[in-house]
Amino acid sequence: MTAESERHNACRKRFRELHERGLFVMPNPWDVGSAKLLAALGFHALATTSSGLAAALGRHDQQVTPDELIEHVRALVEAVDIPVSVDTENCFAETADGVARTVEQIGATGAAGLSIEDYHPSRGLYHLDEAVRRVEAAADAARDQDLVLTARAENHLYGVDDLDDTIHRLHAYRQAGADVVYAPGLERRDAIGRVVSEVGGAVNVLLRRHGLAVGELTDLGVRRVSTGGSLAFAAYGAMTQAARELSDSGTSTYIDSVLSTADREAAFDSG
Repeated sequence: MTAESERHNACRKRFRELHERGLFVMPNPWDVGSAKLLAALGFHALATTSSGLAAALGRHDQQVTPDELIEHVRALVEAVDIPVSVDTENCFAETADGVARTVEQIGATGAAGLSIEDYHPSRGLYHLDEAVRRVEAAADAARDQDLVLTARAENHLYGVDDLDDTIHRLHAYRQAGADVVYAPGLERRDAIGRVVSEVGGAVNVLLRRHGLAVGELTDLGVRRVSTGGSLAFAAYGAMTQAARELSDSGTSTYIDSVLSTADREAAFDSG
């Protein structure tokens, strides 16, 4: 076994252990620089963001190709020594066999985990039976490579405010082999509490501006929280405000908020 393989295996083991007890925060970088900064700040795992990566390429979400994602994941895995999980959207596949192939490709990058959504960009939400077959295929392939599989119920991102259906879907995905379940868009304490208590297993929650804080989610029994594209768009928002100041007034007070030299030296390679 090569040193690189040993490092990947150690990250996968650590990632699985992180889900066994307590809660950990898994922020979502959008490029190598942001990944290194987050790792230097002491986070124990990272995850890619489809919308953040798309923005870095000057596109909208769901416009990144599989090859571009694979290249991005390889770069992040090489850049940091902590587990990296991958937002693979719907695994870029129409069939269960295609889903399995995508999981195998993600495994080959050295990533520690990945997610699969029950939403198709042009077809909408998958029928539950089809979604379960896709999760089963992903789970079988992930198990072969010791990847942590997260199954996502996309209802609340696409206007389906039906918590009962969300819980039904998540429970089915858990039974199909998912290690973690995730329903992005949930904010209310009672809704998140129901998911945790009724679905079982590890639950991921997306942090929201008006949602619960990390401590409150810990009290509910949530295992993992993530940020989605919010860090990327916060960074792009700050840059846009700075550029508008420069364009409109010609001043540069935005320099007061630049990344400190100490943070750069802690995160970035010298030379």
